[in-house]
Amino acid sequence: MNSKLLGASTVLALLALVGALPAPASSEPRPSGALPLGAVGLTETRSTRTLQPGVTLTRIVRGGDAPALAWTVEVSIPGGATSPDPDAPPTALKDRASADELTADVQGNGFDARVEEVTTPAVADYTGGTLGWRVRVGQFDSQSAATAELTRLKGAGHAGSVVYTGWDGNPEDRGPWRIDVLTIDPDRFRGGLKASYGPDLENREKTSELAAAAGATAAVNAGFFVLDPRAGAPGDPAGVGVYDGRLLSEPVNGRPGLVMRDSGRHSEVARFTWKGRVVGRDASQPLDGIDRVPGLIRNCGGTADDTPTSLPLHDVTCTDRDELVAFTPEYGRQTPQGDGLEAVLDTRGRVLELRSPRGGPLPAGGSSVQATGTRVAELAALAQAGRPLRVERTLRDGSGRKVSPSPATSILNGGPELVRDGRLHVTAATDGMVQPGNASFYYGWVHKRNPRTLAGVDAAGRTVLVTADGRSTDALGLSIPESAAVARALGLRDAVNLDGGGSTTMVVDGEVINDPSDAAGERPVGDALLILPDRG
Repeated sequence: MNSKLLGASTVLALLALVGALPAPASSEPRPSGALPLGAVGLTETRSTRTLQPGVTLTRIVRGGDAPALAWTVEVSIPGGATSPDPDAPPTALKDRASADELTADVQGNGFDARVEEVTTPAVADYTGGTLGWRVRVGQFDSQSAATAELTRLKGAGHAGSVVYTGWDGNPEDRGPWRIDVLTIDPDRFRGGLKASYGPDLENREKTSELAAAAGATAAVNAGFFVLDPRAGAPGDPAGVGVYDGRLLSEPVNGRPGLVMRDSGRHSEVARFTWKGRVVGRDASQPLDGIDRVPGLIRNCGGTADDTPTSLPLHDVTCTDRDELVAFTPEYGRQTPQGDGLEAVLDTRGRVLELRSPRGGPLPAGGSSVQATGTRVAELAALAQAGRPLRVERTLRDGSGRKVSPSPATSILNGGPELVRDGRLHVTAATDGMVQPGNASFYYGWVHKRNPRTLAGVDAAGRTVLVTADGRSTDALGLSIPESAAVARALGLRDAVNLDGGGSTTMVVDGEVINDPSDAAGERPVGDALLILPDRG
């Protein structure tokens, strides 16, 4: 087992060895090099071009001649009288009794409703099996026809959504899939490979804007970030973020990240934890976070007093009323405002002022430490005007070794892990994608096909960046297990999932070459991974 990653139990390791995907629909062997997607024998085309020395772009289209599949309406299932929790909000999946109860009701209103069991493959740390049951209405040749049926359903008092059945993840589907692959060969690459968050951490920019600002040859979107202002500062990385060697966002403890040293000449996937503290003249206090809104921990994985958990929990915002958070000059024009206390520091780390309520502009090159709740008294005891207040941050890898990034190091947050040592190794449970009592989250986020952005390193040490379009009839997208299978088929020794969905974007020579899935087009993101030309 790779020593740079957190260990797993013997049972999980055995699950990883047997693989994460169901058997192909046919026992007929696939052609050598073909992607393990859909039925055997699908057409697959590849075109490759060199973008600059050491950098190639390959577009893979599989099943491009596939016939269209059906549209349907997926009905939201309320708790129901037979549900273990009758007051539970409507979701896509429920227990069989609740699904049967809703189906009978919908059929009674004159609709062609059916119950479908949803099963999912095992992954390294999750046994899979039956996720739950969904209720669907009709099979339609067009999205517009399905939308008309949904309108009728809403008129009868039901909620739901229109879905394309190609997004379900059926292994017998015939596509199409559209995947773009950037490969950086360290033996020939003389440019730069780095992460960028734009002018500041707290705002979002499009991947194409970040690429243009840096004069990048190519770029992809990168880590998870805060999107909803109720979850923090939009654009703030939701996990580990090291830029130009500086730790500007703390890890979701134990989750993986993509590490790029020396402009991609030494890349790896590793897991991270961290410790921080604020040191005064005679005492110190532990830090809760770096460059984020105090009290809001996106994707969780923080300290023991966080609610509801200190473990990773994806797309959930944990809370903590009592926090000590450090802010760097890179955060933004103003620090977050609210109740509490803030020690404002000059460029030498000396306390310029203590302000309460907290929040406001920082001096040029200055920083601060904010305290809320019971931590206010702790900060007040540490910080004295005119005296130094030192902020220490220690990043450690999965084996507990201290990580000291050089200025040429970038680390981006991700999850779940997909491939380890050349074997399928999807860590959905460890990384917070298995949510107790909420099978619908796993169904939508892991099991179903979506646009994806993946990254990793192959046996030759090449850094590989992958985007897969989805949420359309022209590109089905990938489930997380399919993403792992694609990464391994592309030769990746270690791979991790990055932010996907509407964030998935690839830019080449100033143009967005994939098809972002948001209706508004390219989505502003928290950070991006840039391939820079050789500046000579």
